[in-house]
Amino acid sequence: MYKIQARKRKTTAAEKPIVTLPSRNNKPLLKVIPLGGLHEIGKNTCIYEYEDEIILVDAGIGFPTDGMHGINVVLPDMTYLKENQHKIKAMVVTHGHEDHVGGIPYHLKQIDTPIIYGPRLAMALLRDKLEESGLHERTIIKTVSPREIIKIGKHFKVEFIRNTHSIADSFTLAIHTPIGVLIHTGDYKIDHTPVDGEYFDLHRLAQLGEEGILCLLGDSTNSEVPGFTPSERAVYPGLEKVFTQAQGRLMVTTFSTSVHRVNMLLELAMEYNRKVGVVGRSMLNVIAHARNLGYIKVPDNLFVPLRNLSGLPENEVLILCTGSQGEKFAAMTRISKGEHRQVKIRQGDTIIFSASPIPGNTIAVVNTIDRLMMQGANVVYGKQAGVHVSGHGCQEDQKLMLALAKPKFFVPVHGEHRMLIQHSKTAQSVGIPPENIVIIQNGDTIELTTDSISKGNKVPSGIQLVDTAGVVHDNVMEERQRLAEDGVITIAASIDNQGRLLSQPQINLRGVVCKIEISTLERLIIRTVDKTITDRLKSSLLLNGHDEVNWTSIRIDVEANLERLIQRELNSEPLVIFILQVQESTEKPVITNDNANDSDTEMEESDPKFTRRRRKTIVSV
Repeated sequence: MYKIQARKRKTTAAEKPIVTLPSRNNKPLLKVIPLGGLHEIGKNTCIYEYEDEIILVDAGIGFPTDGMHGINVVLPDMTYLKENQHKIKAMVVTHGHEDHVGGIPYHLKQIDTPIIYGPRLAMALLRDKLEESGLHERTIIKTVSPREIIKIGKHFKVEFIRNTHSIADSFTLAIHTPIGVLIHTGDYKIDHTPVDGEYFDLHRLAQLGEEGILCLLGDSTNSEVPGFTPSERAVYPGLEKVFTQAQGRLMVTTFSTSVHRVNMLLELAMEYNRKVGVVGRSMLNVIAHARNLGYIKVPDNLFVPLRNLSGLPENEVLILCTGSQGEKFAAMTRISKGEHRQVKIRQGDTIIFSASPIPGNTIAVVNTIDRLMMQGANVVYGKQAGVHVSGHGCQEDQKLMLALAKPKFFVPVHGEHRMLIQHSKTAQSVGIPPENIVIIQNGDTIELTTDSISKGNKVPSGIQLVDTAGVVHDNVMEERQRLAEDGVITIAASIDNQGRLLSQPQINLRGVVCKIEISTLERLIIRTVDKTITDRLKSSLLLNGHDEVNWTSIRIDVEANLERLIQRELNSEPLVIFILQVQESTEKPVITNDNANDSDTEMEESDPKFTRRRRKTIVSV
C-alpha cells in the first residue's frame, strides 16, 4: 500500500460533513471553479482564477439523455465566464476527447478566448472544428510538448506532463501559481506498455511531489474498481482472436479518437490480409491526423474506398465505424437500422463493439446490438470478450498518483457522486486527512490559500442544450417534453373586430388520446373560444374605451382557458396552441350580446351578421 503519511482517523470524508475553513483576508487566494464534470460523466470544464486572471482548463460536451428531445450537445452553463471574460487569459487542453474539447467551438461563439494551448493531436482536431464552424480567426491555437512550461498572464505557469490514456498526446497539468503548485490530472491511467511507446512521466510527477504540491484534482471515473487498469495493449489478444475466427466481413466500432485502438486494428488488418474501409467523418479525420503526426504508420494501399469493398472477398474486408455509443446519426447506428447508403448487414458479418457504454447510453447501445443480431450478424461485445479496456485509472492507479504527488489538499473530480466519494476514501487510505479533502458540485468555488481549503460562493451552474439550430431554452424543452408525452392540439379561430366568429374554429389533434367523443370535445372548445373572446372583449372595451383592444392578451386568455378545459376533460396535458385571426373592419368595436350565451353554436358563412361589413386585412395574433 502506498503511504503518504501515517495519521489516525476516526471518520472518513464521506461520513463527516466537509469543514469549510475561513479564508484569511491577508493571504493570496486562488479560486478553482468546475463548471462541468462533477456528479456526471462528460462536459469537463474547469476555471482557475487568481485576482484578475482566469485560465480555463478544457471545454467539453456531454451526451444528451433520452428526455432531451432533439438535442445534439450538452454544454455547461457559461454565465460566469461571460460575466468575467475580460479576465480570461487562455484555455489549456489536456487531450482531444470530445468530453474535453468538444465544447470549444460553442465557447468561442459566446466568449473571447485569446489563445488555446494543447497537445498536437487535440489541436489538429480542434483546428478542423473551428474551420468548419468559421471560428478559426477567433483565437490562436498553439501546440505544446511534454515538460514544456507556458507562462500565462502575470500569475500562472502551466507545465505539461505526459500521461497515458486511451488517446495519443494526453497530458496531466502542473499549474504553478503564487500560492503553490496544483496538479490537474486530466484523464489518465498508468500504462506500463503503451502502444505508442510514450510512457507516463512519473519521474517528473515525483519531482514535483518532493518539491511540494498544494492540491491535486484527480480523475475519479474508475474509483470504484479495485486494482490497476490493464494496459491498452491487453486488448490485442482479444481482437486477434476475433480476426482469426471471423469467416465473413469484419466491422469494428470504437471511439474515433481511440488512436491506439485504431492503430492495433490496422496492424491486425495488415497481418490477416484485410483491406480497410472507414465509415464516419470523425473516424476519417482522426485517422488522417494520426497518420500525419506519426501515431499511425500503415501503407496507403491498406485503405479502400467503400464503393470498392463489394468487389473483394468478404473475408478480406474490415470496416471501421463510428457509433460505439449508439448515437442517433453515427455510422453503426444507421447501419443497424438499414439506413446507411453504402453498408448493409449480411448474414455472417462479425461486428466488434470495442467500447463500453457511457452512463446514459446503455439502452441505445443495446438496441443497436439487438438490431444487428436480428439481421444475422455475430456481435462481439462486453467485458468477457476482451475487446475493450478502460482509459481511466482504477484504485491502484489512483493510489500511485496520490503517493507520487503527495498533495496537501485533494479534490476528486471527473465522475458521478459515488465515484467522488470512493476516490476520497482511496485518498484517505494513502494518508490524506479527511479535513483536507473537499467534495464539490459543478458551480462550487474552491478557495485555496497556502494553508487552507474552503468552499466559497457558488457561481451559476447547470447546462446549455444545443440542437442543429443553436441553444435551446428551457421553455422550448418543456414544450418538447409535453409533445412527447401528451401530444398537441391546435385551434385556429377567425373573428371580426366585434369578437364574432367568422367561421367554426379549426381543431387538430396530434398524438392526443381522446377519452371523450371528438365531436363533444370540439363543441366544448368552440363554446370556450366564443365565450372567452366575448367576455374579454366586453371587459376590455368597458375599461379602455372602444379604440383599445389588446387582442394578444385575449388570445393568451383563450389559450389558458382551453388548456384548463382540455386537462379537465382528457385528464392529460397536451400542448395547446391557439391561433387567433382578427379581420379588420371600418366598424368600431361595440358591446353586444350576440355570443354571450353558453349554448353550442354552429357558425355558417351565410349568417347575415358575418357579411354586413366592409372587410380589409386579416391580422394574426
